[in-house]
Amino acid sequence: MVYLSPAPLYHAAPLVFCYGVQRLGGTAVAMEHFEPASALQLIERYRVTHSQWVPTMFIRMLKLSERERIRYDLSSHRVAVHAAAPCPVHVKAAMIEWWGPILFEYYAATEGVGSTFVTSEEWLKKPGTVGRCVTGRIHIVDDDGRELQPGEEGIVYFEAAAVRPFEYHNDPEKTAEARLGDWWTTGDVGYVDEDGYLFLTDRKANMIISGGVNIYPREIEDALIQHPAVADVAVFGVPNEDFGEEVKAVVEPADGVTGSPELEQELIDFCRERIARFKCPRSIDFEPQLPRLPTGKLYKRILKERYWADAGRT
Repeated sequence: MVYLSPAPLYHAAPLVFCYGVQRLGGTAVAMEHFEPASALQLIERYRVTHSQWVPTMFIRMLKLSERERIRYDLSSHRVAVHAAAPCPVHVKAAMIEWWGPILFEYYAATEGVGSTFVTSEEWLKKPGTVGRCVTGRIHIVDDDGRELQPGEEGIVYFEAAAVRPFEYHNDPEKTAEARLGDWWTTGDVGYVDEDGYLFLTDRKANMIISGGVNIYPREIEDALIQHPAVADVAVFGVPNEDFGEEVKAVVEPADGVTGSPELEQELIDFCRERIARFKCPRSIDFEPQLPRLPTGKLYKRILKERYWADAGRT
C-alpha cells in the first residue's frame, strides 16, 4: 500500500490516514503543497495505490489540459477517498469518468456525532448523495424541532448509540444549539431519500434570506465553478436595503484570466442559464486568491465580514 496525502498533516484526516498507513506497514507520500500536475506525477512515480482528496483538488485537476491529464500512468491507483467539503455533482461525475469507480466518499465531522459512506457505484445510481449511515442514525428536523419525512429538507441530526460527549471550547451556547435531546448536529442542511441516502444542501449558517426567500450558496457555487474562467468561487449574502440581503459572488479567476465588467456579466448570464434567476448573483467581484485552507475549507466569513463592515453592519 502506497498512500498519497496531498493535504497537510496538521489536519485530522490526513494525519490519521498517514499514521494508519505506516502502522500497517504501508508507505505514505506527503505533499508539502498541493499542485495538480505534481499530484498526478507522484501517483505515477511512487505507484500510489490509495489517496485522500478534497473537492477543490478535483476541480483544479480537471482544469488541467487534456495533454497534462493523460501524460501520467495512474493504473496503480485503486482507492481515492474524498471528504471535508461538498463535491459538485458534475465534478465527481467527471472524476469517476477519468479515474474509474475508485472514488469513495465519507461525510463526518470532528465532533464525532455520526458519519455516512458511499461507493462510486452507489453514487452513480444516486448522484449527489454522501451515502448512508455508518455510525449514528440520521434525523432530518425543521426549525421547530419536528422530524421530517423522506425527501423533506431540514437540519441534519445524528442519533448515535454512544456519542462521545463533546462541547465547543468556551462556548456553551453553541454546544446547546447543536443538541436536540440525544441528537446532535453540526449545522448542515439536507434530506434523506426513501432508501436512507443522505443528500446535503448547504450549511444553515450560509443561508441567504433575500426578500423572505431562503437561498443556499452551494447551488450557485456549483454552477459558477463550471465556467472555464473560474478557478474558485465563494457566494454569500450582502446587505440590500429593499430585500435585506442580496446574492454576492467573489471569483478567483483561472490562470491567465483577468476580472472585468464583461466577464462579470458573462458569469451572471452563465449562472442564469443553469439555475433560477432569483438565485443568481446580483454582482460579482474578483480576487487574486480566495482564503481557502489547503484542507479545502473556505474562510467565507473573512470575505463576508468585509462587505457587511463596509455597509456599517455586522
